[in-house]
This record gives sequence, C-alpha cells and structure tokens, in this order.
Amino acid sequence: MTDVPVRSDAPWLHTGPAARVLALLNGDGEEARVVGGAVRNALLGEPIGDVDIATTAVPDEVVRRAKASGIKAVPTGIEHGTVTLVLDGHGFEITTLREDVETFGRKAKVAFGRDWDRDAQRRDFTINALSMSADGTVHDYVGGLADIATRRVRFIGDPDQRIAEDYLRILRFFRIHAAYGAGAPDREAYLACIRGRSGLATLSAERLRMEMLKLMIADGAEASVVAMADGGLLLAVLGGVAYLGAFAAMIAAERDLGLEPDAVRRLGALAVAVTEDAKRLASRLRLSNVEAKRLDSMGHRWWRLAGMDDATARRRLYRLGEARFHDRMMLAWARAGLEADPAPWRQLIALPQRWQAPTFPLKAADFLARGFAAGPALGHVLTLAEDAWLAADFPLDPAALRTIADQTAARFARDHLL
Repeated sequence: MTDVPVRSDAPWLHTGPAARVLALLNGDGEEARVVGGAVRNALLGEPIGDVDIATTAVPDEVVRRAKASGIKAVPTGIEHGTVTLVLDGHGFEITTLREDVETFGRKAKVAFGRDWDRDAQRRDFTINALSMSADGTVHDYVGGLADIATRRVRFIGDPDQRIAEDYLRILRFFRIHAAYGAGAPDREAYLACIRGRSGLATLSAERLRMEMLKLMIADGAEASVVAMADGGLLLAVLGGVAYLGAFAAMIAAERDLGLEPDAVRRLGALAVAVTEDAKRLASRLRLSNVEAKRLDSMGHRWWRLAGMDDATARRRLYRLGEARFHDRMMLAWARAGLEADPAPWRQLIALPQRWQAPTFPLKAADFLARGFAAGPALGHVLTLAEDAWLAADFPLDPAALRTIADQTAARFARDHLL
C-alpha cells in the first residue's frame, strides 16, 4: 500500500528521552521511527506506555552510538536485532528492521533489512504496524489508519497464516479488540481464531497468563470474553467452565463501587466456583503465588456470605482480613447476578470503612493464671476463647472477658478431663 503521511501531535516526540533517542539514531544514513502501540495509542488518544523504536541501523551501530553518547545499552535480544537503551530511567527497545526468512512459530528466522514496508508486513495487526517519524509523520503500509478510524482490529494479510506463525495471536486478537476495538470482532479474524484454536494447547502457561490478565481489565473485556466462549476458545485456555454471567456481574459491581478493574478478581468471577478451580487455574496459567492464593481464598465458601447480618460479617472480616474479605465478598456479589439488589452488597463491602476489628484481648497469661501450663493445651484453649469472644461480638470490658476466660477454661477442662 502507498505510504500515507499524516501529522500527529505527540509532544513526547519533541522533548524528553524518546526525542533524544530518535535524534541519536537518525542521521548519517540511518533512520529511526516509533512503532507499534505508542503510535496506535497516540492516534487513538489513549495513554502512551512503552515507546518502541525501529531503525535501519544494525544492532552494533545502535550500541556504538549509544556508548558514544553515554547512554546505557543492554543487549536484551540482540540475536533478533533488539537492544534496550536506558535513558533518564526509561527503557527503549530499539529493533533493527527485519523480514522473516522462515517462520517456526515464535522462533522465526529473520534477516535485517532497510525496508519499512516489509517490516510492517511481518507484524500482527494493521493498527500495530504504523510507524511515526521524529517529525510526527505517520507512515501506513497496511491500511492501519483506516482501521484506526473505525477501531477495527484486523490481521495483516492471511489471518490463518499469521495465527499459525504464533498461536498467541489468537488471544492477542481478543485482547487488542477489547482494549481498542469497537463493535463486533472482525469476522475474518474471528473465524481464523476459531479454526486455529487447537494451537492454543502449544502455548506456555506464562504466555497464556500474560494475555489473559491483560484481557481481563480491558474496557471491552466482557464482549470479547463472550465472543471467545461462543467460538469455543475459553475452554482451551481455562480448562473448565466459564461463568459469563458472574463475569459480567463482577464488572458491573466494580463500576458500581467506582473500583479500578482487577484482573485476578475478574478471573475469579469468570472461572472459579470452588477452590479446586483456583488450583487448576494457578497451574494452567502459572499464576504467581499471590495471585493463586487470592483465587483460592475467593473460591472458599463464598456462598455463605449472601444475606449476612453485620455481626456475622464482622466475624468474617476479622478472620479473613480486609483484602480477602473484599475479594470474597465481591465474588459472592458477582455470583448473585446482575439482577441482585446492590444496596445490601454495598453495605457489606463497606464494612471495613465502618468498623475496625479490635485485637483479641485475652493472652496466654490469662490462662496460665487459671492453671494451664505452657504447651499445646494452652494454644488450644486460647483458640477456643477467641471463638467465644467472636461469638459474643468482640466485647472489651473486663467483666465480659473474665467470663469468657472462666467459661472457656472450664469447658476445656471438662471436655479433656483435666
């Protein structure tokens, strides 16, 4: 396609570290441009994250220029033409223009080149294949500008071929559509994803996790997840039942409370009914320990939280702590469905703002004074006393505490024939 220059107002091109890197790499027969997501987001008016740069200069030349300017160069993927330059605390991936010689999934054999058109043709989606010169001119070789205008996510060239090159592109398609697309997914791309879904089994758990967690928090996550389920793609990723109604209700609950989207919380609504589901997901997506523990806690008896009175809710909050209480309560609300009255759920979820759990006031000394010796029995009676204190709704007056200690000690002695 003919190059179509368009001016884009991107202040970060003119001042700051990105502008300095572009100035470093341009000139003396070489050209550098911003590529990928930064260009897409600038045109869509979305926040700019990482700024990736492509260049005609080979990696050795990139490193030479960086060192001459006192800029740190890290050979993060030099065999594929990528060097990371670190400037003012910002990292910039600099990749030499490439063209695929042979493709073996992610392990494509590439050759360095100087052709911007051919470099664009090897990328995944048209809206990701735009490049921007240092003066703000946007170059389009694949029809990306038209797709930006209509927020259409479309593969470059033959969708089946692009997916076969890397099956992660199936998940990327739904994630990018959820984040930047509008309307129904591109039909040709969608059908190609369905045809290629068996290839998802070849992907590593780490790569699945990365894309799924990003998809969970995208603005259009609900519609994209439904489309994946309709196409038979979710089972291949999650390995179990998907609860689309609970997922939609979780998104609605977050919005009702003014919360930022939470990937793990939404994943729990989508795929966790019991703790066994959480364990399966932790393995299947290679979740971090923190993520796995959150899901496991969410799946533990969430169904007991509906309709609680404040006294029961206070005990749950005390036992779980604020973070786990909030997660589990949100899952219970989501499971109640979109038709559930939100008022009681708001009231319960706001409990940590209305009430702070006191510290259990009875100590080992209270039971040593009642004839207990240090050892397992002492720990056991303290646990029983704490249960009794919770059941009495957290009293703090000395008389009530003495009664709890006396009754617990007597019951323990009776039950254990002390």
